[in-house]
Amino acid sequence: MNMACEQKTTAHGRVTEQQIAGMLKAAWEARENAYVIGPTKVGCAVCTPKGEIYAGCNVEHRYRCHDVHAEVNALTSMVSAGARSVVAVAIAAERERFTPCGGCMDWIMQFAVDDQCVIISQSQPDGPVHQFTARDLMPYYPK
Repeated sequence: MNMACEQKTTAHGRVTEQQIAGMLKAAWEARENAYVIGPTKVGCAVCTPKGEIYAGCNVEHRYRCHDVHAEVNALTSMVSAGARSVVAVAIAAERERFTPCGGCMDWIMQFAVDDQCVIISQSQPDGPVHQFTARDLMPYYPK
């Protein structure tokens, strides 16, 4: 899924409230398509510096050999469309303060414009939004 944010991102990877709302909407919609064996459906949307939004969901494998996490799914959708960097990542999962795992953070850090890339999580549609920076979640990640 690719949709344009309503406004362009601002300097230093900041995103507008409208962009956050658009990303969360896309993440919750993608979450509906998750293929899970366990209990946790996850949706994710990423926003590029140009304001494009790409979404993905988790896809679990029945033998757990290579589950695809929602964050990686969204990022690879972005790359497939020709984009190469993100300023924000939004995650929709019915778990409080759900944040990306270490492997997903590696992917996010690879494509993040800088370590101030915004990571957003929400545990229910229209619920509270938690925001972190990539550096908050990975304080010792190499620069």
